[in-house]
Amino acid sequence: MPVARDGYEWIEVESFIPGKTGAAHIRPVPGGPYPTHLRVECSKALSRNYPVGTRFRIRAKLTDMQGTPFLYSSWQWKYDVVALPSRSDAEVGQTRGAKPPRR
Repeated sequence: MPVARDGYEWIEVESFIPGKTGAAHIRPVPGGPYPTHLRVECSKALSRNYPVGTRFRIRAKLTDMQGTPFLYSSWQWKYDVVALPSRSDAEVGQTRGAKPPRR
């Protein structure tokens, strides 16, 4: 994996929650050109305004400005919503903010 790239490219990313709880984060989608462990810096709207599991297309580039490689996309740039999570994901509590069923 190259440490730096010239220019930006359109890539597909998704929101997820690392671990069992916490705030949603953004990562490259599995099977794409970048590994899913790579950090993505982009607009907070992607992780705050859509359910977990939503896929987006963003314009980003691989950089290592802070010493560790990550994907960077300006928070001001437009993005495309590619897919919302399926209904079954929401039913098992994968949607951000979902409460566990009462017993």
